[in-house]
Amino acid sequence: MEITFKNNKLEKTFNSDKKLQKAYGVLCARKIRTRLDDLHAADSLEDMKLLPGRCHELVGNKKGQFSLDVEQPYRLIFEIGHKDIKSKETGGLDWTSVIAVKIIGVENTHD
Repeated sequence: MEITFKNNKLEKTFNSDKKLQKAYGVLCARKIRTRLDDLHAADSLEDMKLLPGRCHELVGNKKGQFSLDVEQPYRLIFEIGHKDIKSKETGGLDWTSVIAVKIIGVENTHD
């Protein structure tokens, strides 16, 4: 999948192991890197359902965003990074049509 970032600062942080570790700590940075590698290797968001990280859609004021577990209680937050989003005939998002994501950040979604 294609990965973009909310802004240049976030992109620079996430693309530098040193900056990522400084911002989130060694363990959390390692897990963030793993999740980014998984996203990059996936053909579509559907592939993420089979990998560790509990990829899922968020609800409430986070509707339209997705979450991957990083280190409790933190999650990697992202949204769909393109406009051609399809729905299943039965309703809901067709995860196989999602081929690009935009990283929003890492946060505790339960605050």
